[in-house]
Amino acid sequence: MNRTPLGALALTTLALTLAACNNRSGGEQSTKGPQDTLVIQQSSDVPTLDPGTTYDTGSGQIVENLYETLLTYKGNSLDELEPLLATEWAEGNGGREYRFTLREGVKFHSGNPMTCADAEYSFRRNLVTNTGESGNWFIAESLLGTGANANDDKSVTWQRITDAVKCDGETLVFTLPRTDPAFLAKLAYVGQSIVDSKHAAEVGEWDGTEATWKEAVGKDLANSPLSQKPSGTGAYRLLEKSATSVSATAFEDYWGEKPKIKNVILQKVPELAPRVQAFLKGDADLIETGGRPIIKEQLEGEQGVVVLDDLPDTTASALSLNQNIKGTAIGSGKLDGQGIPANFFSDVDVRRGFVAAFDIPTYIKEVQLGKGEARNFLLPETFPGYDSSVDAARFDPEIARAAFQRAWNGQVWANGFTVKISYRAGSETAKTAMELLKRNIEDLNPKFKVNIVAREWSELIKAGNAGTEPMITTAWAPDYADPDNFVHTFYSSEGYYNPRINAGDPQIDAWINEARATTDTARRDELYSQIARRAQELALYIILPSNPTVVVHRDNLQGVSAETFNPMTSFVTGTLWRKLSKS
Repeated sequence: MNRTPLGALALTTLALTLAACNNRSGGEQSTKGPQDTLVIQQSSDVPTLDPGTTYDTGSGQIVENLYETLLTYKGNSLDELEPLLATEWAEGNGGREYRFTLREGVKFHSGNPMTCADAEYSFRRNLVTNTGESGNWFIAESLLGTGANANDDKSVTWQRITDAVKCDGETLVFTLPRTDPAFLAKLAYVGQSIVDSKHAAEVGEWDGTEATWKEAVGKDLANSPLSQKPSGTGAYRLLEKSATSVSATAFEDYWGEKPKIKNVILQKVPELAPRVQAFLKGDADLIETGGRPIIKEQLEGEQGVVVLDDLPDTTASALSLNQNIKGTAIGSGKLDGQGIPANFFSDVDVRRGFVAAFDIPTYIKEVQLGKGEARNFLLPETFPGYDSSVDAARFDPEIARAAFQRAWNGQVWANGFTVKISYRAGSETAKTAMELLKRNIEDLNPKFKVNIVAREWSELIKAGNAGTEPMITTAWAPDYADPDNFVHTFYSSEGYYNPRINAGDPQIDAWINEARATTDTARRDELYSQIARRAQELALYIILPSNPTVVVHRDNLQGVSAETFNPMTSFVTGTLWRKLSKS
């Protein structure tokens, strides 16, 4: 694959609005929290602190500060990489070998020195465990030629794993079965962080040997010993993790520039009102805001509040339509008005009805306050391969009504249905999207019922991966800067999100695989355009519009800016905790 420079594309659309910080007459005077402590409040829980299975933003925002990768993105660029735990690297054998020189004098939080053996262990552990809840599939594709683990693909052997990543003295060597131009970008993903192999073995993790590797294949790492007792090289080390908070403190022996903020506290506050109150009083520096309407109505213009808007949008979001629902979330399991059959969404007219019933213009107006545009594909406009000439799906109740009347040979319209749709508890934007869909669907036919359910983030992730939810909010932030990371994830029958739709189209699969195998940029763009058109025809998802990123923070928090914002390296402020300070 040929990676077109993405930083330039993103920056051409970058326009900044910095809201003035002023007092509203009669408003409550704000205070400032301690200068040595950063307080973050969010609605969701933190599923794991183990890099080997970190694959959600709630976990990633912490793990990326406790651990470090070989490479990282440079500044706000989406295509330039620079060394982190590596100091240099060399490419050989036609792009099939990479040799990394590692940084000397680096210590883990345990006090153990970082060596090549730790890096070797980290990547082998990812290849061995490689669960469906992790992002290790894409590093496995690069190093083993398959995204599966040894349980699912018997061609994965210990010899193949050890041949793929090994130490030559203190030089880490990767050997790829075929060229992968996105390989270096994959190494910058937080899930490929270097873990403390001696500490891992001491706390009960896999010991890294051939004798025990089979026992670790596909092992669930969410609540692993390493998740409970992490030891990374990052600028912060864990103090405590509970069901409602995570606390970390600056690592005294950090090899790089010492953090200016000593302590970080991340608190789970499910209700929006207490988060807003804490933020306005200065008791929290960053909060999950609940979206643009809340920012506009309750935060913008208040004393001590800074709103940084129109930052690059590198995410894609949708409501997934599960064509083969597992489990019991289908009510009666029949088209009798009291539930739906497990394959309810396998009828394309059902999917087309739901897509046409979603009011995108109103969503943009009410939820995003006019920001963003309707999308025709689950790929950000900032990435190559997005074809703006393809028409996006449009809101049209008449099209929706006609589709539902055709669906299941008229049974859907005649009998009605009751469907459950779920969203992350505390996410006001997701809740609003589903309320908008519910209203429009139920207005079409009094026999149509849509029940909205709020679920904990960790529960929703598991349910989505298990394919037990009829419809859930599905969003993707890129692991690495290449369009394949979105297209394969959302649309391939082997993609990470396929369990959420349980669908497969041979033509789309063929186009995706061809795009992954070619370095011809023009051909890749053509293929992605064809996939977009085909996916629209099949109505695989209800695609949500683009939404420029907005960051809200207290004015005494320094280091948050357009110049430092990079969505590839941080999930909250666009930069790591160690680069922030408070005045």
